[in-house]
Amino acid sequence: MPSVRSGNPPGYEYTEKHVNNLKRMIRVARGEEPADLVLSGGRLVNVFSGRIEEGDLAVAGDTIAGVGRYDGKERVDISGRFVVPGYMDPHLHLESTLLCPGRLSEVLLPRGTTTVVADPHEIANVLGIEGIRLLMDMSRGQPLDYFFMAPSCVPATHLETAGDVLDSGKISTLLQDPLVLGLAEMMNFPGVLGTAPEVIAKIEAFSERPIDGHAPLLSGRDLCAYAAAGIGTEHECTRLDEAEEKLARGLRIFIREGSQARNLADLLPLVRDATLRRISFCADDRHPQDLIESGHLDYIITRAVSLGLDPVAAITMATLNPAEAYGLKHRGAIAPGYKADFLLLPDLNRFTPEKVYKNGRLAAENGKLLVDAPVQEIPGWASPMNIGELNLERLKVPVRSSKVRVIGLVENQIITEHLVEDTPEGGGLLVADPGRDLARLMVFERHQGSGRIGQGLVKGFGLKTGALASSIAHDSHNIVAAGLDPADILCAVEAVKEMGGGLAVAVGGRVSASLALPLAGLMTSAGAADTATVERKLKRGAAELGCRAGNPFMALSFLALPVIPNLKLTDKGLVDVNLFDLVPLFI
Repeated sequence: MPSVRSGNPPGYEYTEKHVNNLKRMIRVARGEEPADLVLSGGRLVNVFSGRIEEGDLAVAGDTIAGVGRYDGKERVDISGRFVVPGYMDPHLHLESTLLCPGRLSEVLLPRGTTTVVADPHEIANVLGIEGIRLLMDMSRGQPLDYFFMAPSCVPATHLETAGDVLDSGKISTLLQDPLVLGLAEMMNFPGVLGTAPEVIAKIEAFSERPIDGHAPLLSGRDLCAYAAAGIGTEHECTRLDEAEEKLARGLRIFIREGSQARNLADLLPLVRDATLRRISFCADDRHPQDLIESGHLDYIITRAVSLGLDPVAAITMATLNPAEAYGLKHRGAIAPGYKADFLLLPDLNRFTPEKVYKNGRLAAENGKLLVDAPVQEIPGWASPMNIGELNLERLKVPVRSSKVRVIGLVENQIITEHLVEDTPEGGGLLVADPGRDLARLMVFERHQGSGRIGQGLVKGFGLKTGALASSIAHDSHNIVAAGLDPADILCAVEAVKEMGGGLAVAVGGRVSASLALPLAGLMTSAGAADTATVERKLKRGAAELGCRAGNPFMALSFLALPVIPNLKLTDKGLVDVNLFDLVPLFI
């Protein structure tokens, strides 16, 4: 008998066992049978009414059976505690956490996140469909629920080299997996507007599923066209007027507060009584140090409330709203028939839970995970690092003009400035100029062994010496490096290559700090605490070079992202994102 509960994953079917469980749940809800678990004396946050109720919460199996007065096989007094639904992140790149799913579960579940909708776009750009399937396999059997959106743009553009090309035929094969909910962020909005055949084919293949957006600053008729194509969400808003327009055109807005892009304070005025149910929170990209020291959605909700948002509204935005955005019915609320994922909070000022219940069972308490989170071994084929021969001669760039284009960092944003500066030169070659805060920037192609190196300049890191290198370089994840001395740049890049991917700081011809990321050059199976310790060492190492960026490696990684304005660098060269084309370094 096929499922009639559309909130279940695609392919789900009722069995006789499910039918019997349903019948029992009805009897428990009516008080005809005792519940498996009753939490008594709690203050239940109702995201439907916006009110707080007092009463018992009855659980049958993995489902909430009723609210009111109940008897149960196990009764727990939670007098005075607030009961809220488990948090749900509607847009998170698992790869940006640097942690494989098992290690990420160890961090997120104790902080109250019980469901994640992941976009495996990053690993897909390195390992293709097999990389997506590997990440999904690692996510099965975890103590929190991971769902996925099928990457729509691999590669994101024709202006870079990725590890694979996923056409509509390839990504359509993911539709049969019960973990796949829809089509991930459609970054190629020019392709949508220009009705590019392959883009249209992908949208058509997923036309009955949710489709995520990614169209920074898109406005007017172009925005109308984008929404008309079936795009349903947007997490790239950086300005209030931009978010207001996109909301008015029917898009659900995900307010992002990540490690690099922090949009919460600017966009929070968007939340009003009339708009509340169309807005959610998301982290998008968040590093392990921030997850451990500050938190995940618990941090975002706490900050939103501290900025003046009503606590129940904030909880609704982190629970029911994202569940409804993806058609995940029976999630995101404390109500009969809903999944028994809920949290206990001492108050509504700080949203890190004391206890986390998953599927009706206590899964975490006081920051400690109480259930298993399996960690799989990383296969050897998942660490491609094919960048060809490296030498200083290849890093030389002859000066061709007195004016040069420069990428300008923007604090706490992933957008950049398109600057024009007097060319720094030495002996007819392009050099860094620390006096003007100009560092060399390079992107080394690492998938096809082409030996291609994109070269440019970046302003805003504050480097006084040394170099940084990373195999995390959105979206194609070639190796990106910034520094003053080409020898240090080469040293850092060599270290990344030898680790099979990772992050490195080099100065004086030696590596001062490094982190190996053997899963696609993006993730590790090491524990979150150990990874965060190394991340802190990397940040200290970058600061000792004079780097001013709070998250230097995340800032570095987005300098290679040619779908975010204004000027970026790929292995093929400088990209003017507004023109959506390559432009020469020298003017």
